[in-house]
Amino acid sequence: MRLRALLAAAVLTITTAPAALAAPGVAHGTDVPPGQFGFVAKLAMTKIPRPDGSTYSSYCTGALVAPSWILTTGHCFHDAHRDRVSGKVPYPTMVTLGLVDEEIESGVARKATEILQAKENDVALVRLDSPVTTVQPLALSHTPPKTGQQLTLAGWGSKTGKNPAPATRLQQGTVTIAKVDPITLGVQGATPEKTTSACTYDSGAPYFTGTQLVALEATGPDCPHAGIETTSRTDVLTTWITKNTL
Repeated sequence: MRLRALLAAAVLTITTAPAALAAPGVAHGTDVPPGQFGFVAKLAMTKIPRPDGSTYSSYCTGALVAPSWILTTGHCFHDAHRDRVSGKVPYPTMVTLGLVDEEIESGVARKATEILQAKENDVALVRLDSPVTTVQPLALSHTPPKTGQQLTLAGWGSKTGKNPAPATRLQQGTVTIAKVDPITLGVQGATPEKTTSACTYDSGAPYFTGTQLVALEATGPDCPHAGIETTSRTDVLTTWITKNTL
């Protein structure tokens, strides 16, 4: 199983790839049309510490759930020993929203200032340095998900786990819920291919139906794959999310 933030790459120095070399996110997905899914956030983290004192850069995906708050995977924010952290953001993190193509759009940029880690799941809330008023947040689903339900996945990850590069074009795909557990969902690719799956840098990518958030990307096999991907249910966290984002 591989964490989608590429946290296992402690021996590598990951830098932002030039735009011409960047790969599209969501393995075997399709381009998101202009003007859609502006709530999907790209998180760019720098100076992430290693135990030996060196640093590296990485990326995650998330979703705007309130004007000043992004919801993403908790393991995107950690100390040098990979332990999740709360409080002041542990390393510089830039958040970009409101665009589908970085090469032709500027979107909305904010800095992350604070991290709140959920106890029940591998999920974190990220406070922004100022509210986002031009992008509609993604609503939270309060209904327990069901096996067989289809969800949209949208993310900024790489299209492959080999020599990954952060995406410059937002990608989407459809998955089917294969398994419902108390705090997680198991999902499998449906369209455009059975191997449509989250990939490196898709940690925290939203799985949603209509305009309601159902789950966040957590971990899974190397991409692309036709197996089960593990996602974090958000319906079990609605009280916690609402309390902290009011």
